[in-house]
Amino acid sequence: MPGELSPIDKAKFVAAKRACDYVEDGMRVGLGTGSTAAWLVRCLGEMVREEGLKIRGVPTSTRTAELAREVGIEVISLDEAKWLDVTIDGADEFDADLNLIKGGGGALLQEKIVATASDQMVVIADVGKEVGQLGAFPLPVEVIPFGWQTTRALVEETLISMDVLGRDVSLRMNGEVPFVTDEGNHILDLHLNRIGNARQLAMVLNQMPGVVENGLFIDICDAVIIGYGDGRVEVRDINAGTVETDKLDFLESDNLFSDLLD
Repeated sequence: MPGELSPIDKAKFVAAKRACDYVEDGMRVGLGTGSTAAWLVRCLGEMVREEGLKIRGVPTSTRTAELAREVGIEVISLDEAKWLDVTIDGADEFDADLNLIKGGGGALLQEKIVATASDQMVVIADVGKEVGQLGAFPLPVEVIPFGWQTTRALVEETLISMDVLGRDVSLRMNGEVPFVTDEGNHILDLHLNRIGNARQLAMVLNQMPGVVENGLFIDICDAVIIGYGDGRVEVRDINAGTVETDKLDFLESDNLFSDLLD
């Protein structure tokens, strides 16, 4: 239960709980992927079962779809939904302008498609995900399997002219074999340390043959909810230019999340 969670998981939980305020009856909701987004799915499932909330969820990965169905959320495809009221997802990094690095869980392509097909994108994160400048977290780039080594060489060559500190590029592995995304692609992780011009890098990467999408989310996020280990939450809305703070109490009797795995 929340009272027994580590500080980092408490931070994720309160951010997810606060994000539920953005969801109203009848909405079509994009459901993110990752440990923080899993807290959100559990919280929304509780509202569906106990409060009669009626929503339709569009998941950004097969594992999110499985969890959503497990907790009682109606799952539909993006083609069925056509457009979404809100997408709520985590992030691997975010900066002061709410630009993001996403894709640590390997779902960046579907996450970006769903996020951009929404009236609003809300990011939920623990305070450790905030950075002064993007790039400490490896930047994922989804590439097609055909000729991926050539694509990697092109990426490495291009990084020479980019404003970055590091240029190491590695193929993401799943044990002894390459990691495969839900769309059947591979992921190159770019170890850049610092990204001086994220907008430029995102545009250049996506112009390369073989690159499907990159994990830089520029001008997509509308608000970020930052969770702290003591139950505090901070909500930054970049469009309204507002910052709100609140604190959520942990209920010792609430054991809904005791079996949630990261």
